[in-house]
Amino acid sequence: MTDSSLWNADLAPTGPDQRTWAWYHYAALWVGMIVAVPGWMLAAGLVEQGMSAGQAAFTVLLGNVIVLVPLLLIGHAGARHGIPYAVLVRASFGTLGARLPALARALVACGWYGIQTWIGGEALLTLLGIFLGQDLRGTPLPLLGIGLGQLIAFAVFWALQLFFVRKGLTTIRRLETWTAPVKILVCIALVWWAVDAAGGFGPIFSAPSAFVPGGAKEGQFWSVFWPALTAMIGYWATLALNIPDFTRFARSQRDQVLGQSIGLPPMMGLIALASVITTSATVVIYGGAIWDPVALSGKLAGPFVLLGLIVISVDTISCNIAANLVSSAYDFSSLWPAKISYRTGGMITAVIGVLIMPWKLLESTHGYIFTWLGGYSALLGPIAGIMIADYWLVRRTRIDVDALYRADGRYAYRGGWNPAALIAFAGGVLPNLPGFLHIAAPERFGWIGEPWTSIFMWAWFVGLFVALAIYAALMRAKADA
Repeated sequence: MTDSSLWNADLAPTGPDQRTWAWYHYAALWVGMIVAVPGWMLAAGLVEQGMSAGQAAFTVLLGNVIVLVPLLLIGHAGARHGIPYAVLVRASFGTLGARLPALARALVACGWYGIQTWIGGEALLTLLGIFLGQDLRGTPLPLLGIGLGQLIAFAVFWALQLFFVRKGLTTIRRLETWTAPVKILVCIALVWWAVDAAGGFGPIFSAPSAFVPGGAKEGQFWSVFWPALTAMIGYWATLALNIPDFTRFARSQRDQVLGQSIGLPPMMGLIALASVITTSATVVIYGGAIWDPVALSGKLAGPFVLLGLIVISVDTISCNIAANLVSSAYDFSSLWPAKISYRTGGMITAVIGVLIMPWKLLESTHGYIFTWLGGYSALLGPIAGIMIADYWLVRRTRIDVDALYRADGRYAYRGGWNPAALIAFAGGVLPNLPGFLHIAAPERFGWIGEPWTSIFMWAWFVGLFVALAIYAALMRAKADA
C-alpha cells in the first residue's frame, strides 16, 4: 500500500494510455529547448572569451555528445518503469533521502527559470523601445541594479508564463512540436543575414582565436577549453537527471533513444554553428562581438526586429516551461506530495525564480559560463553518477516500483536515508568545492591554487565518476556483508 507522504497522482507511474510520446515528439522537444537564447549564448560566449568560430562550435558539440550518454542511461528508467526523477532517485538515496537531490535539482531549475524569464522580459522591452524610439530600461534601482522598465518587463513576462504553469505537459508537447520548425527557419534567416552583411564566410572564419601566438590570450587555450567543456556538459546536466520526467511518457525505449539522439547533438551542433557565425559576423559588422541575440535584434532594422523578438519571446516561454518548470514542479511536489501538487510546485518555482535576481548571473560571459554552469555541474554530476551506478550496476535496471511509494519498503534503508548515497554524494562534491570558491569569489579565495583549480576544470567528470565509484563499492560491500 502506498504512503500518502510519498505518493500523489502527479508522481504515480504512467499507465499505457499516457505513454503516447513518439520519437519525433522527443526530437521536437529537444529542438524547442536547444533553439533558445541561453543555448545561443553558449557558443557565442565562447567566441567572446577568445575562441575562434570553429573552436567554439566544436566545444559545444563535444559537450553535448558526452552528456547524451547519461541522458539515455537515466532516461531508460523513466521509459521502462514510468516514474519521474523525484521518485526514481528514491531507489538510491532512500524514500526520505531522495528529497536532497530533488531539492538540489529544483533549485537549479529555479535559477534557469529566472534566467529565461529575464531574457524574455528583455526581449519585450527591447521590442517596445524600438517601436517608441527610446530606451525604456530606466535608471538602475538601489539593491536590484536594474531599471524600473526592466523590472516591469520581467514581471510581465513572468505573468505570461503562468498560463502554461496550469496546463501541464500536453500543452508543452504541442507547443514544442509546432514551434520547432519555425525556430529552425528563423536561425537560418539570421545566419543568412549575418553572412551577407559580413561579406561572406571568409571574414567570419578567417578571424583567428585570441589564443594564437601574438593574440590577446596567447597560450591560454587549454585553461579556457576544459572549464568551457565542463560548462557545456553542465548546461544539460540538469536534464540528464530529470529526463525520466519526459521519458516516462514514451511509447517505447526506441522512441526515447532515437528521439533524443536525433534531437540533441545534431541540433546543438547546428545552433552552435549558427551562433558562432552570427557572433563572429558582428565583429566584422559592428567592430565587437555581440553574444546576446536580444541585443543583436535591437540593432537590426524594419520587420526583422519584430520577427526576431517575437520568436525570442515565444521560444523563451516554450523552452523555459519544458526545460525548467516541469522538473522543479515534480521535485517540489515530491517534498510534500500530500500538499504540493504539480501546479503548486510550478508556482513555487516561479516565485523563487524572481527572488534569485537572475540578471546578476548574466552580467558577464565569465559569470554565466564558468561560475553558474560550471558550479552547478559540480553539484549535479555526483547525483548522475549515483543514479547510473544504482540503476545499471547495482540493480541491473530492475526496480520494485511499488516499494518506491512505501515508507517501510526496501528503499527505506536507515530511517529513509541511504548512507552509501550520502557518502558518495559528499565524495563527489568536495573535490570540486575549493576550485568553485576560487572561481566564484576570487577576491576572497584567490589564495586557492593547484591542484584544486585544475580539478574544477573537470568538475562534472570528477563528481560523476568519483560518486559512481564510491556508491558502487559501498553497495557491493553491503551486499557481500
